[in-house]
Amino acid sequence: MKTLKEVKVGETARVRKLTGEGPTKKRIMDMGITKGVEIYVRKVAPLGDPMELNVRGYELSVRKADAELIEVE
Repeated sequence: MKTLKEVKVGETARVRKLTGEGPTKKRIMDMGITKGVEIYVRKVAPLGDPMELNVRGYELSVRKADAELIEVE
């Protein structure tokens, strides 16, 4: 499966599944990342972490470790 971590800058992906557990999964969902939502990758920091995303009309920074828990299509 392709994860959000693998999506390139300037691409849009739709969330297919969240694979995290417990508090990590809840935190991701609290940020507005749920099944079916579209995520646009705006940019990635120079050292590769974090990623800046556009989700539901607002900007969000997500660590690569968390992005790896989000399966996209």
